[in-house]
Amino acid sequence: MEIKNLTPQNVWSIFDAMTQVPRPSKKEEKIRQWLVGWAKEHNIECHLDSTGNVLMRVPATPGYEDHPTVVMQGHMDMVCEKNSDVKHDFENDPLDTYIDGDWVTARGTTLGADDGMGVALALGVMIDPEAKHGPLEALITYDEETGMTGANNLDEGFMTGKILVNIDSETEGQIFIGCAGGKDTCAIFRYAPVPAPDRCYLKVKVSGLMGGHSGGDIHLGHANANKVLVRFLRSQPDLVLASITGGNLRNAIAREAEAVVGLPEARKHQFLADLNQYVAVIEGEVGDIEKGFKMTTESVDKPAHIIEPGVSDKLLAALQACPHGVQGMSRAMADLVETSTNLASVKMPEPGIIRIETSQRSSVESEKEDIANTVRTVFEMAGAEVTQGHGYPGWKPNVESPVLKVFAQTYREMYNKEPEVLAIHAGLETGLFLTKYPDMDMISVGPTMVGIHSPEEKVSISSVESFYKYLREALSRI
Repeated sequence: MEIKNLTPQNVWSIFDAMTQVPRPSKKEEKIRQWLVGWAKEHNIECHLDSTGNVLMRVPATPGYEDHPTVVMQGHMDMVCEKNSDVKHDFENDPLDTYIDGDWVTARGTTLGADDGMGVALALGVMIDPEAKHGPLEALITYDEETGMTGANNLDEGFMTGKILVNIDSETEGQIFIGCAGGKDTCAIFRYAPVPAPDRCYLKVKVSGLMGGHSGGDIHLGHANANKVLVRFLRSQPDLVLASITGGNLRNAIAREAEAVVGLPEARKHQFLADLNQYVAVIEGEVGDIEKGFKMTTESVDKPAHIIEPGVSDKLLAALQACPHGVQGMSRAMADLVETSTNLASVKMPEPGIIRIETSQRSSVESEKEDIANTVRTVFEMAGAEVTQGHGYPGWKPNVESPVLKVFAQTYREMYNKEPEVLAIHAGLETGLFLTKYPDMDMISVGPTMVGIHSPEEKVSISSVESFYKYLREALSRI
């Protein structure tokens, strides 16, 4: 069966079409044009704000004119991650999607169900002739994944509803009423390229790690490729470092990393022996989780230059010292990560520059600032130039939320069980909406998907069908 013919067909046909339109963060012109064209095709009122957010409106169905306006909200961009052996241009190529049992996934790349499925569900309701609802708005924001730019710069008065249903969560049966705030910390090391000495040069590579979302998956203990690589390199004496790269996006746990190093020929045998022992150590620590972990080495030609040793020593020391992972658990909500940090990427964008990207999250503003300043201090002490973003606020839970009560009661009656009411450690745009719409009543929900922000991303077909029925029923009760 083709994806566009899955049930509910109105939702899956929209999602399938979106997978054919490139939509990397900050390069969303093509998907924005598609959304505007889709609205025109279906005679739906559509507006753009000054930032590039899209808002669609449909009137209430007959008999529901006195119901309040509800905003369904998602984001148009997607995380663009692929396996290293996959050739894919996220700016131009459609995704190669397929059905695998109860799942829809993509070959070797992220799927973009985060948050293409959220958008598809919202638009699906708008064109469903059997749906019953008050006035609806669909707010589709720009650049959520790499800065929440659209939510942060949303025009005043762009949406009129006072109830918002964010469809950007990943587990059916869970209703989120709070999220963490976040902040990015970037460190730049500058170095003078030094002519490479005559040595034995090897490329050391970490691959096969699970990666995942730096908020939603940070508590699962997935290994960080940057930390795994640097930990080994720091254990080896008399190395020179020619290059080092690892990770990709600030909100994804690094799955792969590699470095080119030089060492005396006489040490090569010991280096390889040490590497084999180190692989066994890492497998002993995380092998139950990271079943695909590999750490390999191969001989390479002598490079033209290396990183000047004084800088490379400080760089590796800072990367090893930089904290990564869960830093504290919430005392207010059970099993909720309160504070974390992600050593996201190490890149060499041009000769003489090494750029490290990290992200910090916390549901407590003071803790967010503290961990961000801890990371800043680590890199400043190593001589790096450090900058930090303005960050985004968290979303304080409201257990008395009226829209929460409607969705919770609907779930109980439809499925004869209690929904989980939670806060999430990942960042959502909801906190930013509250800065301009302080009286907004909000929840976040969604169908089941796994592996988001990684090439293992997939969305459950059966969950989309049941969630859509739930969403449509709840909207009829507001």
